[in-house]
Amino acid sequence: MMNHYSIEWIEAWCMENGWTDLFVERRGNYWAFPPGGVMPEPIPVHVLRVIKEENGLTNQELFWSLAAVFITILSVIYTFAFKCPIPLVFAFAFNAVTVAQLEPEDV
Repeated sequence: MMNHYSIEWIEAWCMENGWTDLFVERRGNYWAFPPGGVMPEPIPVHVLRVIKEENGLTNQELFWSLAAVFITILSVIYTFAFKCPIPLVFAFAFNAVTVAQLEPEDV
């Protein structure tokens, strides 16, 4: 499973907006105490989307995206060299899984 948000991005948002004691309940669920609050609340989804739009891809997302491009280029070369479509089939399968992992779950 891929992390779509860097914990540093969310910590920075919490510091700017007065939220304290950030913790991750499970992957993708971020909780903190709002300003003046006595109970932790989840970080709102619209805030997470804004954070994502401002910061772009995480290191993990960037790695998998570049790996997909690299494997595709390598597969095209091997397909022409061996005159066999199997490397392209492998690249298609890898890219399908990678793109599915890049989709956010909160939509």
